Amino acid sequence: MGVASDERQALSAFLEEVGPDAPTLCEGWRTRDLAAHLVLREHRPDAAVGILVSPFASYTRKVQDQYAAQPWSELIARLRSGPAKFWPTRLPGVDEAANAGEFLVHHEDARRGQPGWEPRPADPVRDARAWSSARAVGKLSLRKSPVGVTLRTPDGQQAAVKSGPDTVTVVGGPVELLLFVFGRDAVRLEFEGDPAAVDRLKALKRGL
Repeated sequence: MGVASDERQALSAFLEEVGPDAPTLCEGWRTRDLAAHLVLREHRPDAAVGILVSPFASYTRKVQDQYAAQPWSELIARLRSGPAKFWPTRLPGVDEAANAGEFLVHHEDARRGQPGWEPRPADPVRDARAWSSARAVGKLSLRKSPVGVTLRTPDGQQAAVKSGPDTVTVVGGPVELLLFVFGRDAVRLEFEGDPAAVDRLKALKRGL
């Protein structure tokens, strides 16, 4: 078992609990759309390409909507059971590398879309994976930042993910930092730096 597998199962259970029409942090998506997205990316390589390549996005959306229209129990069962047999992430090592951050972020998208959410308690294994992913993703998602950006955890781990003037240090738990670099704003973070630079960073469209 790894973070990817644990988060897949935890997310499946949470979605089962809240149902198909609960809000999420993903703009325009209810929980059924989120589940459909995750199933599509592991079962339909012909449609998954449109997640990242915009000319194919309309086809991806069409296939995703077809999954979203399936009975909720069937969709959750597909999500919980994992990728298609031919999919590379059937291999545990590949699954962990490719899906740990994905499922962790989307689990929080579902959790934090609900009123009264609170961060989950710290978990050493999950936090280590989140910190590794935050450093890697931050270099891509913050590459257009007009200011320098350093990520720092409360225990003093630190990573400069964007060089530049007026560096802002973003301080918080690994999961909070991962969500931030993926473009989420429902996070518990502190920002150290010139207030104008902090505002410029917060205004940046983040994400891959």
